Amino acid sequence: MKLIVTGGAGFIGSNFVYYLLEKYSDYKIICVDKLTYAANFETLSKALKHPNFKFYKTDIADRNAVFSLFEEEKPDVVVNFAAESHVDKSIENPGVFLDTNIMGTAVLMDACRHFGIGRFHQVSTDEVYGDLPLDRPDLFFTESTPLNASSPYSASKAAADLLVLAYHRTYKLPVTISRCSNNYGPYQFPEKLIPLMITNALNGKYLPVYGDGLNVRDWLHVSDHCSAIDLILHGGRKGEVYNVGGHNERNNLEVVNKIIEYIGKGEIKFVTDRKGHDRRYAINPAKINAELGWSPKILFDEGIKSTIQWYLDNKAWWENILNGEYLNYYDKYIKS
Repeated sequence: MKLIVTGGAGFIGSNFVYYLLEKYSDYKIICVDKLTYAANFETLSKALKHPNFKFYKTDIADRNAVFSLFEEEKPDVVVNFAAESHVDKSIENPGVFLDTNIMGTAVLMDACRHFGIGRFHQVSTDEVYGDLPLDRPDLFFTESTPLNASSPYSASKAAADLLVLAYHRTYKLPVTISRCSNNYGPYQFPEKLIPLMITNALNGKYLPVYGDGLNVRDWLHVSDHCSAIDLILHGGRKGEVYNVGGHNERNNLEVVNKIIEYIGKGEIKFVTDRKGHDRRYAINPAKINAELGWSPKILFDEGIKSTIQWYLDNKAWWENILNGEYLNYYDKYIKS
């Protein structure tokens, strides 16, 4: 089995690469990444030494490059993690998100059609559903919840999802989609909530919390997400959407205070709220549980503690991001 994993130098993609290399000794992993600011080639340093791993610096929206890559590698499966994903940046510059998240997905699927790929899997987000009210804890997102995106980021992901399903219906492309809740764990870029709070606390900086801090997210450890995608690839029904949730709902203040508790220091500073900030996300993963037997294994209190420990043990990794040195790692690798 040969898999193309796009966005493999990013947070979830790199964790999935390592998951596959550890679990499947006979799988060939072709990692594709444009290496934008949110990707870190250094994250793949161990994978680069593995005989079953190969890396391409490629933009998924570059049709000629993608088709050439497919022609050379002839993959069996494509898993698309590649995406611009930072909501604040999508508010500032929506166009970049449309190019990568929509057009890039279209280019990949066109290549899959042309080369007869066995499965295209789109990694999406619960943010395509919009949000839920804080005073209705009985409500959850299901696969039939209408799409109601709030930000340019989530709108671009919703559009990509619809395009994926359209390719399945029109061209019979064998596709699956997973929509996950907020991930956390090793290798997450320190612009996101949990690693930002951890690194700021360790560096003696204040911990910025949007608005009143009561926005609720359903937290999913990245290793649980990887196992869910694995099951979908091997047993999921083509043309289907699977919600992947952690059953670990916490508001932002609870998350930040838990980080302060474990680290032993940190000062919260409330800052102006994000435009259109969703109040609550919560996923019902009953479908993937019933069909594929998946359920999350890592409880939040356990997962956040191990995540904090990872950042304590890998200080050089995130310091290289903060000082910008990580941007030079690919060039150094090519020249070595």
